[in-house]
Amino acid sequence: MTRASLDKQPHEVASMFDDVAANYDLTNDVLSLGQDRRWRKEVAKAVDARPAQRILDLAAGTATSSQPFARAGAYVVPCDFSLGMLQVGKKRHPWMPFTAGDGMRLPFRDDVFDAVTISFGLRNIQDTEAALRELYRVTKPGGRVVICEFSHPTWAPFRTVYEEYLMRALPSVARAVSSNPDAYVYLAESIQSWPDQPTLAQLLRKAGWSQVAWRNLTGGIVALHRGFKTE
Repeated sequence: MTRASLDKQPHEVASMFDDVAANYDLTNDVLSLGQDRRWRKEVAKAVDARPAQRILDLAAGTATSSQPFARAGAYVVPCDFSLGMLQVGKKRHPWMPFTAGDGMRLPFRDDVFDAVTISFGLRNIQDTEAALRELYRVTKPGGRVVICEFSHPTWAPFRTVYEEYLMRALPSVARAVSSNPDAYVYLAESIQSWPDQPTLAQLLRKAGWSQVAWRNLTGGIVALHRGFKTE
């Protein structure tokens, strides 16, 4: 089994997700105590997909996150660099245009998508700024980005309890439900080292996005960031 390191070499991260692909969605449901379903609903509201719009769902994995956009009538492209995740997703949703792609070098032309989104995947891309620039490049002028990512609880006592869960309880639970529990040790470490909400907002602005804002979910365990491409 593979566990990626925090320098996030693409082949290590992809291999790690290949290892956990079969039970990935179930494991996330257990580890988040079912909160991941609520987070996905909030992402769908923020993206606000419309019929005939083109939506890029980056780091889509098995395309669970893509389904609300498809149900809204949009043309959604699930993209991921883990072939194992894509293969599991294709078995479940054979009609969807699954695409293998690296978030730092997306295999799409400029100005293609009405909206781009990534849920719990930006943290795993080696160069965050390069990924944000690539998302900007493939978005049409007037289009939008929605990022759902683990973040940092804003209330100090809750943050202490949460960090204790991340480093102690989460790996123990993962050993019971995951085929690769070491992957969830990486998950905990990568969450702790991830930038806070204002820092990610600044990275979005640096990449060219305007009207950047964020909203905390579950006390800041997760944050939704959004921005627009005005040029």
